[in-house]
Amino acid sequence: MRRRTPAPPSPLPQRAGIDPVRLRLPPDPDGTWPDLGSYLAARYAGTRGEESMARLLAEGRVLGPGGRVLHARDPYEPGAHLWFHRDMDPEPRVPFAVRVVHRDAHLLVVDKPHFLATTPRGSHITETALARLREELDLPGLSPAHRLDRLTAGLVMFSVRPEDRGAYQLLFQRRQVHKEYEALAARDTALSFPRTVRSRIEKVRGVIAATEVPGTPNAESLIELVDVRGGLGRYRLTPHTGRTHQLRVHMNGLGLPILGDPVYPEVTDPAPDDYRRPLQLLARVLAFTDPVTGAAHRFESARTLQAWRDRPGWESGPQADVPPAPGP
Repeated sequence: MRRRTPAPPSPLPQRAGIDPVRLRLPPDPDGTWPDLGSYLAARYAGTRGEESMARLLAEGRVLGPGGRVLHARDPYEPGAHLWFHRDMDPEPRVPFAVRVVHRDAHLLVVDKPHFLATTPRGSHITETALARLREELDLPGLSPAHRLDRLTAGLVMFSVRPEDRGAYQLLFQRRQVHKEYEALAARDTALSFPRTVRSRIEKVRGVIAATEVPGTPNAESLIELVDVRGGLGRYRLTPHTGRTHQLRVHMNGLGLPILGDPVYPEVTDPAPDDYRRPLQLLARVLAFTDPVTGAAHRFESARTLQAWRDRPGWESGPQADVPPAPGP
């Protein structure tokens, strides 16, 4: 029987739409930690969290079940849960808006800009689509049905109610969502399209780039050349699986890295607030049958890839977040 994860205590306030951190205290058969403070000090020793956690305990900002304030000298209780909000450095505002495409009582679909993460991760906490939407739309229970890379623009689905989250996430796990992407990359006349690319992709935790390795394929993408303008091709990419960076890896494997990719074929590591030359990859279409309402949905992004219509502008600096020009 699956154990139910306890909910955060109600006295813990919401911060900019961000979920609190939850910790479950591990077993301590040797009695290593006489109190809660000693365990947390050991857990975060040598990290930025060492000083921060001591401050949270001193200020009464670490809570246990029922909203009980926990203190450093409280007895260590293996298996117990505690919650707290991390202290966060101010984040630079990502100067592009999230556009709502569809909203009902169960489902929210938005058109995400480049450079905005979908959910909190690493240094991106408040400047994420999830945090913004929870706060701006007053939807504290909002949760993602899937994720889109920070550098990729386009359609993202969220569950409005926690009780519906599993149903929408299951759509993606069962590959019952039709997804189409648009990408810009070089044209290679030696390659014929359409073509299906199958390979085995592995992503090592802590390493930015995923790699193709020998073995049974676990990733499949249909790649079609839609249009050509000079030496630039506009491609429609249809993933049949959902591996990390799959489309970027497959395009790079063909010798056609997506325009503006800072990882493939080479990691260039631009500054987080460098908004020049956004990755020319767009989640264009989502189509599925709603598992809660039974409605047939097809959503299409209103965004366009800037380098297709204005490559000099794309190369020189950030584009103002304005409605896209009509036409391809």
